[in-house]
Amino acid sequence: MTAIITGASRGIGAAIAETFAENDINVIINFLSHEWEAKALRDKLNTKAGKNIAEICKSDVSNPEDVLRLKNFCNEIFGECDILINNAGISLQKLITQTTTDEWDRLFDVNVKGVYLMTNAVLPEMINRKSGVIINISSVWGISGASCEVAYSASKASVIGFTKALSRELGPSGIRVNCIAPGVIDTPMTQVHSPETLADLCGETPLCRIGKPFDIAEAALYLAKADFMTGQVLTVDGGII
Repeated sequence: MTAIITGASRGIGAAIAETFAENDINVIINFLSHEWEAKALRDKLNTKAGKNIAEICKSDVSNPEDVLRLKNFCNEIFGECDILINNAGISLQKLITQTTTDEWDRLFDVNVKGVYLMTNAVLPEMINRKSGVIINISSVWGISGASCEVAYSASKASVIGFTKALSRELGPSGIRVNCIAPGVIDTPMTQVHSPETLADLCGETPLCRIGKPFDIAEAALYLAKADFMTGQVLTVDGGII
């Protein structure tokens, strides 16, 4: 089995790569800006497995040429992609009245267009095999919305709609499409919050803690194996919504 994991040099993507490799799934670690972290993760996973189970590929998921190169790289190294994890994403904390058109477009280019491009890249081979798994990483804010994060919430809501519609379209081809909606997770993306804000978010979470990247990775591994689940949005949020 082979998985492409976008945005996998650190945070949730890195945790998914590590969890999958520990379960003998080959992983392509996609990155754009954090090459050192991606290389360190690859070396760690290969050393731990005692074989070449991980490789890295730099590409921008919002760029069609980069996406095609990533897919072809996967085919050359490990063979066709069995599992696609659309994890790459960016955030933006701004009032909607202060959000520029360029900021809005960039957010949707990565968070939504990137999911579309990556999915379309691997689909022909999945449809031909009549098997495959696509797991999209959204957010609880794509369900409930978040003040001062309208653009981000809207992009993540789009990912949920994409997941539900695509699951119906691809079900007859034996391809499962599901979504994970993380809550507040301890990643570089949440480090923009002040300690006071994080403490408040902990207080609002029934489990009284911030989630860990491996909480999401365990959910991704479950969805990769759950053969009768498709079109679902799995919230991993400590009960915050």
